[in-house]
Amino acid sequence: MQGENLFIRRARIVDGTGAPWFYGDVEVAGDRIARVGRRLEAPGGARIIDADGLVVAPGFIDIHSHSDDTILINPRAESKVRQGVTTEVIGNCGYSLAPLEGEAIDDVKRDLEDTGIDVRWRSFSEYLGCVEESTTAVNIASLVGHGTVRRAAMGCRERAPSREETRRMKSLVARCMAEGAFGLSTGLIYPPSCYASTDEIVDLASVAAEAGGIYASHIRYEEDRVVEAVEEAIAIGERAGVSVEISHHKSGGVQNWGKVRATIDLMRRARGRGVDVACDVYPYTASSTGLSVILPQWMFDGGLDKAIERLRDRAVRERIRPLVEEEEGERRGWDKTVISSVTKAHNKGFEGKNLAEVAGMTGKDPFTAALDLIVDESAAVQTVRFGMCEDDVEYVLAAPESSVGSDASVRAPYGPLGKGKPHPRSYGTFPRVLARYVRERGILRLEEAVRKMTSLPAQRIGILDRGVIRPGMVADLVILDPERVSDTATYEDPHRYPMGIDWVLVAGHLVIERGEHTGLAPGRVLRRGQTA
Repeated sequence: MQGENLFIRRARIVDGTGAPWFYGDVEVAGDRIARVGRRLEAPGGARIIDADGLVVAPGFIDIHSHSDDTILINPRAESKVRQGVTTEVIGNCGYSLAPLEGEAIDDVKRDLEDTGIDVRWRSFSEYLGCVEESTTAVNIASLVGHGTVRRAAMGCRERAPSREETRRMKSLVARCMAEGAFGLSTGLIYPPSCYASTDEIVDLASVAAEAGGIYASHIRYEEDRVVEAVEEAIAIGERAGVSVEISHHKSGGVQNWGKVRATIDLMRRARGRGVDVACDVYPYTASSTGLSVILPQWMFDGGLDKAIERLRDRAVRERIRPLVEEEEGERRGWDKTVISSVTKAHNKGFEGKNLAEVAGMTGKDPFTAALDLIVDESAAVQTVRFGMCEDDVEYVLAAPESSVGSDASVRAPYGPLGKGKPHPRSYGTFPRVLARYVRERGILRLEEAVRKMTSLPAQRIGILDRGVIRPGMVADLVILDPERVSDTATYEDPHRYPMGIDWVLVAGHLVIERGEHTGLAPGRVLRRGQTA
């Protein structure tokens, strides 16, 4: 699909490098940027967009996305492209939808059984082919998830892999890298990645490094032991010779606020000795994950069915009660975890309610209410969890080493993706940075904020033909009003599109025109080592 010829006139060009903006014109020919300069002559026959002082920037690259399945459900990518996102990096937190072998096949089929997606692929290449076949409004780049690879090789087991299982995992990672993966990701708080030793991760990250990929990690701890977890991530990078991206960096829990100053310092000192480590961040003080994270990790040894079986055992419940009540009730607070989505109709009334409220609605204590809900929903309960502070968000966001990532999947206010009360970051991450932290708070210059959304994530991931406004680059562009851009999604009402992002081009095609989706799906599946 070839883009049309466009001429963007009289724009404030923020080129993605962090350099000061300048007034100028941008010519797009087909899918590429043809010319950039001041007072250019518009070519004959080109469609002219008069920016009249609006900002034109490279399309935003969401370095940490979870749209692995939702991009197949709604290829229009509504909630992301309306933010100016033109490229999504999926396969994060140790979870990718390929490769599917062994127990990973049934696990992914169960995850997707209510989506209508036909899980007909097995290899990483076949999955990417399914995304291409369904079409997409945004570009898709993918990491391979360690958790998926471990399930494929040895299931969900709390033990070290055998020599043969290690060989199998390394072979799977190597194959996925050859089929276009941009690197390896881990989710070290989630089974089965949490059962992996540092040595196991080094072995697999080394395979990604040999192929030119990165290592992206939801680190092992993000609360009391966050400093030690960052040290582990850095050690993996140092030992494996791999570039490290610390995912959605934060420090949760009142007692841990401020520790991000120590962790950012660790990254800077590591970079000083030659370790390529950086991080990404979303501009909110709440996270989002499954309710099952409140359970001890050993509960999932043997897989989800085994965990549910254990939860039905009164003796097991009483064994874990003191730990869960201390961590969730006393340290965090039952009112800090809000149910964002469930699958069963009779539980829909819990959406938007915190665990203390759910307990009141059911006449149970919060511990029992939470565990009963996990059992009833087979752990398919998503939450929004409040635990960070604004000072930490600002500190990490302002650090030169941080990119902006949503940690969210594609959503839409309609259809199956319009259900529940998801974290507002699905709709608001990028405009929120521009509105709150650039225009209102002055934490970032506009040019620096755009760098964190464009050239920096492109450089981190290894996407070399996007992220900067320069002749010859792919014409992924966003035109926005810096005085009007803002997020409108809230925790109470999250399914709301942002304002002030008027035009979005993907490969030279107008996907957003005057603030409305055109229905076009010109996005491409990107593969490591390939361009366009």
